[in-house]
Amino acid sequence: MIVKRFHLTVKDKISSFNKTIKVDSDKSISIRSFLIGAISQNVSIANNVLESEDVLSTINCLKKLGVVIKKMKPQSYLIYGKGLGSLSIKKGSKLNFGNSGTLARLLIGILSTTPNIAVKLSGDHSLNKRNMRSLINLMEKFGAFFIPKNKFNFPIKLISSQMPIGINYEAGVSAQLKSAVIFAGLNSYGNTSINESKKSRDHTENMLLNNSQVIKIKNKRKKLINIFGKKFLNPIKIEVPNDPSSAAFFAALTLLNKNSSLKIKNVGLNSTRVGFYQLLKKQGAKIKFSNVKKKNNEMRGDILVKSCNLKPINASSFYYTIMTDEYPILFVIAALTKGVSTFKGINDLANKESNRITEMQKILGQINVKSKFSKGELKIFGLGMIDAKKKLIKVPNRGDHRLCMSSFILALLTGAKTRISNFETVFTSSPSFLKICKVLGAKFEIQK
Repeated sequence: MIVKRFHLTVKDKISSFNKTIKVDSDKSISIRSFLIGAISQNVSIANNVLESEDVLSTINCLKKLGVVIKKMKPQSYLIYGKGLGSLSIKKGSKLNFGNSGTLARLLIGILSTTPNIAVKLSGDHSLNKRNMRSLINLMEKFGAFFIPKNKFNFPIKLISSQMPIGINYEAGVSAQLKSAVIFAGLNSYGNTSINESKKSRDHTENMLLNNSQVIKIKNKRKKLINIFGKKFLNPIKIEVPNDPSSAAFFAALTLLNKNSSLKIKNVGLNSTRVGFYQLLKKQGAKIKFSNVKKKNNEMRGDILVKSCNLKPINASSFYYTIMTDEYPILFVIAALTKGVSTFKGINDLANKESNRITEMQKILGQINVKSKFSKGELKIFGLGMIDAKKKLIKVPNRGDHRLCMSSFILALLTGAKTRISNFETVFTSSPSFLKICKVLGAKFEIQK
């Protein structure tokens, strides 16, 4: 699926609305479904899969590695597992991760301990600029090689370990690095242990829980994950919930749009993914979860949102791991909430698809919202709900879907005349974004 480039212009504020919507499926879980299915025994089934650019990149990479994947109907797939250590690729072949940092880190974790892998790795223009030093250093501990040495971004060549041995890993804030270590440990000799002092996304562990021979988790003061290598994985059958990060943009739009209400159906409510909603509730947001249930080891339910007045946001570093993707839209909320909002411990936002701190500062500055970043802390001096019809916002191409979506919501709420370049990047995570915005009453123009 090739998405043509297009730019978007917004000229009008959105009117109030009272709607029920379904957002796109969870990207993190969709990607992991294919990866785990590929290295499991027999046939795995994944339903309600996100069919975005990042997920299609995942499917394409796995097919190059010899995995048979069949589409039964829209968003439903059969994955014919090859088992641990059984992926293979022709010499001289290349794998392209597209825009997906999740796919890159997790698949490199798998391939680093898969025998006889020698493959060139690359991504799109945005991914190729991102620093992979931490990932490469970890995989080298398993015995993998990367050529050229001391190069920490794509394109790069991976040569897998021929004698991978489990490691001990003190996890930081990155769930992707943690997952890469888990995947590498699955096909390593001995045990791989992971000590997690700061909570991060746990979708990978949840999806492996039906393999007691492979994974043991102890939750005490710290979370301890033990991976027992060189076993086998049972096939999975999963119904992917809808994405709480995609839902956050529509929740923000509702909260700040007078006389509006919204029901967002069947959203993933994993405790490591709902920091955005928990934080805003502390600031007075009218947000409720209903019809909550557990399925496939993941909590899910409906999110009910009503417009209201908010207090300035005070986000400690605790929140970083449980709302990493939502910071750009939180910066928009802060800008349109009267008072000073503070976000601490956000240095790692500089190594996302773009530097999300400086880029959002530039965007907000175009409607005269002041901000200051120093020592990992961003202060935004919110103006409250403003009429910016006489303002002009230009969002350049940074290859970052979250910047595009956040700018679009900002334009709908302020009426600022806004031009967002290369809006097609939104399709990496949320192909239904514009359709849903239309349902809510948004007016925009597309220029190719």
